[in-house]
Amino acid sequence: MTMTIEKTAIEDTAFARLQREGRLLNPVLKAPTRKPGRFGFRGELALRFAPKLADEARPPELSCDQVIAVAQAGDAKLPFFAGYLLSFEHLKDVAEVLGDTLSPEGRYFLFCNNIDLSKKYRVAWGEATFHVLPIDEATVYNELLELLYLEKNDLKKLDTAGKTDAVADAALKFEAGFEPLSYEDGLKLMGPVRNPNENRPV
Repeated sequence: MTMTIEKTAIEDTAFARLQREGRLLNPVLKAPTRKPGRFGFRGELALRFAPKLADEARPPELSCDQVIAVAQAGDAKLPFFAGYLLSFEHLKDVAEVLGDTLSPEGRYFLFCNNIDLSKKYRVAWGEATFHVLPIDEATVYNELLELLYLEKNDLKKLDTAGKTDAVADAALKFEAGFEPLSYEDGLKLMGPVRNPNENRPV
């Protein structure tokens, strides 16, 4: 008698609404991971959609890029989410889009291009807390490895799902005494927003 392993479906996780709304874009991973009941997503989260012209699918006006997140079957909350923002002010958009999937126990990381490179903050939004960190030329994945003390070489043999599990597992244990900051104060402290297209060949 052969056992069939139930594959976790995105519809059974906290990603379900985001999927229905068409917000999970350009996935490198959108599939069950190696952990039973866990579903992983790596890609972009659409925050604001561009107006539709006829049937033309247009890229979102605003997105959270380099997203790494996991969800568990039967749980309406996201335990782990990380992503890149050009500007700290878009934390509000991320929080509003994720909405009812956020929980007080969740570990949420936003790497923002326009905050002081020497600062790290904790920003409360409702009952959830976002860990806000600076980022310049690095990637969210590499920054998370450094933050969570994960060795890149140890993860090299893993596939994308396995790497996502390793990062999520470490993130769920993360505790940090980052400086508390209100969203309003963060808006006053943030720097200018970099043009993502500068220095690119035409």
